[in-house]
Amino acid sequence: MASPSSSRQSASGSSRPAGAKKPQHRAPKGPPSHEIRIIGGQWRRTRLKVIDKPGLRPTPDRVRETLFNWLGQDLSGWRCVDAFAGTGVLGLEAASRGAAHVLMVEQDAVLVRDLQDNATRLKASMVSVQRGDAVTALGRLPAASVDLVFLDPPFDGPWFEPALIAAAKAVPVGGWIYLEAPVAWTAEALGAFGLQCERHLKAGAVNAHLLQRTA
Repeated sequence: MASPSSSRQSASGSSRPAGAKKPQHRAPKGPPSHEIRIIGGQWRRTRLKVIDKPGLRPTPDRVRETLFNWLGQDLSGWRCVDAFAGTGVLGLEAASRGAAHVLMVEQDAVLVRDLQDNATRLKASMVSVQRGDAVTALGRLPAASVDLVFLDPPFDGPWFEPALIAAAKAVPVGGWIYLEAPVAWTAEALGAFGLQCERHLKAGAVNAHLLQRTA
């Protein structure tokens, strides 16, 4: 039971304690957000707003710049898949640099909506967004049907091996896979998938690999 002093009513009959302010009803805020930017191609310096979600790790500018230096900057005519798309910044970088088609696959409904909004804003007709499981989507692609697959799965999940198996089938011999992982993959481990590492970069907690299908 409350003490007599805490339940004292005001002269108006309100049970609000004397001197207390009326509660202010504020509209709920949306999720916090920040910006990322496209660093090359036709949409260079374009800023995109992305929400802050646990585990969402947009590939840093420096790593993206290095990756596209490795790939040769101009991706005109390339067919790409941004599996585990997240913010979609890797796929949008590819589209900005001339890719003919970029498929973005993402499971999270909120991120899918943002991917669609960004593609619409950029008038990126070469980009298609699909909600679903990245490994399943890769497995449904015809063999050797894409030139480049971006793989940036959650670091704490079991997706690395199944994603590499599916991606290796989706690209032809000589095709490319970009992989971000918490550890550096060995030549022996990659060889089991018919892949070899052509370039590697460690940036903080991220190990960036540019892999090529050899068999």
